[in-house]
Amino acid sequence: MGIRPTSQRSPPPDGQRGSQLLARQLQDFWKKSRNTLVPQRLLFEVTSASVVKDPPSKYVLYTLTVMGPGPPDRQPAQISRRYSDFERLHRNLQRQFRGPMAAISFPRKRLRRNFTAETIARRSRAFEQFLGHLQAVPELSHAPDLQDFFVLPELRRAQSLTCTGLYREAPALWANAWQLQAQLGTSSGPDRPLLTLAGLAVCHQELEDPGQARACCEKALQLLKDRSPQPFLAPFLEDSGPMPGSCRPSWGPPLAPTAPC
Repeated sequence: MGIRPTSQRSPPPDGQRGSQLLARQLQDFWKKSRNTLVPQRLLFEVTSASVVKDPPSKYVLYTLTVMGPGPPDRQPAQISRRYSDFERLHRNLQRQFRGPMAAISFPRKRLRRNFTAETIARRSRAFEQFLGHLQAVPELSHAPDLQDFFVLPELRRAQSLTCTGLYREAPALWANAWQLQAQLGTSSGPDRPLLTLAGLAVCHQELEDPGQARACCEKALQLLKDRSPQPFLAPFLEDSGPMPGSCRPSWGPPLAPTAPC
């Protein structure tokens, strides 16, 4: 289930945010740096921070834009995370990569003044730098916990909507998950990209858009051909007929614990 902010959005911190870059400016940056010797990296920007009141809890939800090198028309992906999500990632990585994590700073938890504009602004910049530093260390950038931080919540939300028949709402979440995986360039295998494409295909089929459903199947088929032979799945994707209900994906691992449809 997605997190739905229920309270006011916090005012823009520190007046005019000089560090904020528009998507077009980010793309221009990547185009100019494409031929340099500096390794290309992802850029992270907190574009909004909302105070969420969900009695009895209250927290700040940070929305980040994820922008990486690629075609100029590639849309940036977005994620929304709270402090506890970042803290859990930091703790897990510290446990597994004590050496590389020793030089990476993380904003401390505060006992009060967590919801002031100043605190939110400082944490926003700190979270941007934290993710940027993680991506700059190859050993950390490929860590499963970091990949899960970016992609897994989005896949779970998309899966939940699809399982409950909300086919009009789910495609945007599946598409964002696909963008995230494209930006991250994960090499953990085809399972999650295939699941994403399958989710999109099911939604488009249910919305009576066979052209889009077929396009997703073709992408999945190409992905399979690029990775490893799949003697049973490939013929199904190549089938020119509509997607039968009995062939819908069963939403299981790697997204457990989520009830299958």
